[in-house]
Amino acid sequence: MVPAYLPNPFAALLGGGRPIDGKRTMGDGRRILGDGKTIRGFIAGSSIGILAGILQTWIAFTKIEFMGIRLPPFGFTIPDVIIPIAALSFGSLLGDMAMSFVKRRINLKRGAPLPVADQLDFVAGAWILTYLVSPQWFVANFTLNIIIVLVILTPLLHIGTNIIGYILGIKKEPW
Repeated sequence: MVPAYLPNPFAALLGGGRPIDGKRTMGDGRRILGDGKTIRGFIAGSSIGILAGILQTWIAFTKIEFMGIRLPPFGFTIPDVIIPIAALSFGSLLGDMAMSFVKRRINLKRGAPLPVADQLDFVAGAWILTYLVSPQWFVANFTLNIIIVLVILTPLLHIGTNIIGYILGIKKEPW
């Protein structure tokens, strides 16, 4: 999940510039996504996620252990490694963008909280895209037990990292 966890905070940290929606609005007059979703953030965030997945794979192949735990590799061939890593990374940002779209439609402003959805939108996006492009890999790696643990732990991690980002001045809101 590291390639899915890192893109959003790095998109916020390294983003800015031209919004993905080009400042366009829907028929209701509301922005499609808003100023918080930028081309630079999408490229930077997804790149960091992909690099983290490649690093995770390298660590797995070096057989380095941490407290007796070894990281599993994403695969054993370049496509088997890159496809799920890229899907997790891009899917994470696409899930976040999809929720931004929904939030604009229900008239929530940028940064307004939407509990649970704010904490799991990127996970849903990562899982959906990964399942679509690599279903066998997804099923082999995301068992029901793992999904349950991630659905419980991810909101806690998300809230914690957002508070840290807020304290550091990276985020405007602590949620």
